[in-house]
Amino acid sequence: MAVFSIIKLSELEGAKRIDAEYYKPEYLSLLDRLRKAGCVPAKSVAFPVRRKFKPNVGEYFDYIEISEVDLSTGEFNISKIIGEEAPDRAQWIVAKEDVLVSTVRPIRNAVVLIRENKENLVCSSGFAVIHPYKIQANYLFLYFKTSFVPKLLDRYTTATEYPAINWNDVLNTPIYVGSEEFQVKVSFLINECFALLEQSRALYSQAENLLLEELGFKDFKPKYEKTYTAKLSDAFSAHRIDAEYFQLAYEEVIEKIKNYRNGFVSLLKTVNNVKPDFDPTKYPEDNFSYVELADIDSSIGVIHSVNEIKGEEAPSRARRMLKEGDVIVSTVEGSLEKVALVDKEHDGFLASTGFFQFRPLKILPEVLLILLKTPVLQSQLKKKCSGTILTAIPKKSLGDIVIPLLPYPTQQEIASLIQKSHEARKKAKELLNVAKKAVEIAIEEGENDALNYLSKIKIS
Repeated sequence: MAVFSIIKLSELEGAKRIDAEYYKPEYLSLLDRLRKAGCVPAKSVAFPVRRKFKPNVGEYFDYIEISEVDLSTGEFNISKIIGEEAPDRAQWIVAKEDVLVSTVRPIRNAVVLIRENKENLVCSSGFAVIHPYKIQANYLFLYFKTSFVPKLLDRYTTATEYPAINWNDVLNTPIYVGSEEFQVKVSFLINECFALLEQSRALYSQAENLLLEELGFKDFKPKYEKTYTAKLSDAFSAHRIDAEYFQLAYEEVIEKIKNYRNGFVSLLKTVNNVKPDFDPTKYPEDNFSYVELADIDSSIGVIHSVNEIKGEEAPSRARRMLKEGDVIVSTVEGSLEKVALVDKEHDGFLASTGFFQFRPLKILPEVLLILLKTPVLQSQLKKKCSGTILTAIPKKSLGDIVIPLLPYPTQQEIASLIQKSHEARKKAKELLNVAKKAVEIAIEEGENDALNYLSKIKIS
C-alpha cells in the first residue's frame, strides 16, 4: 500500500532536497519532538577538528578504521601501520575527548570517544571529528549513540550504494544539552561503562596468558624465514606450489603443539563442523537477525552488532543458524581474527557462510575461542588459505588442523575467566543502554522524569 505525506513548499525549498524519503513523517515527527525539547545544533556545543596527518617514512602510527569500531559500545581496535604503508584515508590526528562520528553508512552508528591522549593516533577520513566545549565529552559521545541520532543522520545521506553524510550534517544534528546535573549523572554512567569494558579486556588477557603459558607459547616467536626449500613431493601431495604454504614458521607452531606434554588431537575430533543448510528464503515474511564479518569484535571474541533482514531479502550467504555455545571463525584471509563465541543473546541468529561454525564436542567453547584467536590455530588457518581473487580456507583442509589436549581443570579455569570477561561487557552494555534511555526520557517526557529514572538505577 502506498503511503503519502504532504509538506509545505517552504520546507522543501529550505532543505534543497526533493527526494520523498527525506520528508518521511517519521523524520518530521522526530525533528518536531527535538525542537520542542529545546535541542540545539551540535555546532553550538562542539567544534570540528581537522588536525591533518602526514605520515613519515619509517615511523609507525596507530590507526582507527570504521570497520574496527564496536557498534554497541564504541570500543575500537587499533592497527599499527608504518608511514610508507599508510592508507590514503588515514587523514585525521585525534586527541583526548574528541568524538568520532562515522559519515559512511551512518545508520550503523559507529561512534568513538577518545579517552586519552596518545601520540600518533590517527583516524579514517570516514569519520567527522568534533570536540566538545560547552558539553561534557562523555555526554556528547552518549548522545550520538542514542537511537534517534542514526535515524537523523541516515536522513541526510546521499547516494545509494555507499550512503554518506558530510561534516555539516553532523554539526547540525540537534543536541539535547540538559542541565549540568543531568550531564554529570549521565557522564558518571559512561565512566562506569568504560571501567567495565576495561575489566572485560583484562579478564580476557588473563585467560589468553593462562593458555599460552600452559602451552609454552607465551614468549614463543617462530622465525619467519625469507628463504627456504621444500620437497617437490610435498608440493605434489599438498597440491600447493605457493611458497607461503611451506613457510617454516607454520611448521614450528605445529611441531610445538605436537610436542605438548598432554598430547594433541585433530580439530575435527573435538568439534562438529556445522553445515550451512538453513534457508531463510523459505520463510519470506519472517524477520531474522543476521551476523556478518563486520559484526565481530575481534578483541575479545564477541558479536557486537547484527543486521535485521526479512527472509525474502536474505543474501545467498545467509545460511548458518547459530546456537548458543557455537564458535564462529572467518574463512577469509585478512579477517581470520574475526572469531566469536555465540552467547544466549545470539542463539537462533543467522550468520554468513563467510564463517566456519564449530560446535564443541570434547572441548569447552571458551577454550576453543581462545585457541582460535591465538597463534596456536591462527597460524594453521593462515597456512591453509588458498585462492587468488578471494583467498580463503577450503573446508577440506580443516582435517589437517591439530589442537592441544588441555587438562580439564585448566580448561575450566580459562572458561571461568572468559565468562567473567563477557559478563563484565554485558553489564557495560546495560549501563550504556540505561544512559541512552535517560536521554530519551528527558527529550520525550522531561528532565525531571529522566533524573527520577536514573535515581532508581543501582550500580553493583
